[in-house]
Amino acid sequence: MRRAGGFAILDRVSHQRIVPAELKRGPFTLADARRAGLTRKHLRGPSWRRVRRGVYVWNSLPESVYQILTAVRRRLPAEAVFSGRTAAWLHGIDLPPCDPVDATVSKRCGISARAGLSLRRVELADGDVVSRHGMPVTSILRTLVDLSQQLTLVEAIAAMDAALQLRLVDEKGLRGLLHQRAGCMGVVRLRRVVELADPAAESPMESRLRALLILAGLPRPQVQVKVYDELGRFLGRPDLYYASHRLGIEYDGGTHRDRLVDDNRRQNRLTNAGIRLLRYTAADLLSRPDQIVGQVRCALGLPPA
Repeated sequence: MRRAGGFAILDRVSHQRIVPAELKRGPFTLADARRAGLTRKHLRGPSWRRVRRGVYVWNSLPESVYQILTAVRRRLPAEAVFSGRTAAWLHGIDLPPCDPVDATVSKRCGISARAGLSLRRVELADGDVVSRHGMPVTSILRTLVDLSQQLTLVEAIAAMDAALQLRLVDEKGLRGLLHQRAGCMGVVRLRRVVELADPAAESPMESRLRALLILAGLPRPQVQVKVYDELGRFLGRPDLYYASHRLGIEYDGGTHRDRLVDDNRRQNRLTNAGIRLLRYTAADLLSRPDQIVGQVRCALGLPPA
């Protein structure tokens, strides 16, 4: 009995230590594992973890978004292309790429959406597909078209701001896109997003704050404009500014202490020059948007909506 038990222990240890070289590189399917000599029983051991249904990875590899996307890609048909928020992230725009993963397939493709995967069935043109980080994704212009339909107006404007700020696209390219999409479904909404985007925006939350105010019917503020006193001395650069009302609006990201000290000094200079400054946090934007609109409306001397 001891001998049998000893063999069982050795068998478990050997299962744990089997790490074929070809499976150390990244995510692999159950079929890959079987070709390397492993079974489902091996994959339940501590050397492996499941990334997605039917896709595994060696446990010593650090978790990453690329690992998840590679795993999802292994389970998609060859024609599938990452799109929407996932494509935006791969282009460098700060959107959640994996909750769920967005992909586009042709209308005739037989694959169905499943947990963690959102599918769109669209016939893409050749120019709509590019490669990013070794993965097929929709081009930045096609991605922005999709986001204008997929996201809320506020989120779509923030994504368009980011694309402009990162120089993934320019205003000339967007004008060409609108001309190309003339008459297509969703072009009215896309045009609205393009009109309200601003390349001067420096953060997604700042973009959301500006979009909130504009969509509430308030005047469009200037973005990141330099403000000087009567003697030409630089006072600061508010995130948003209404020059006619000498009103600045700031998104307070709760950053490093040194940044907060600089912000306080800048606020003091602006206040001493007769410029009012309203500051808002992420909690304000997420939980009290109506209060923000009401306060800015009041500061601009506008009647309640």
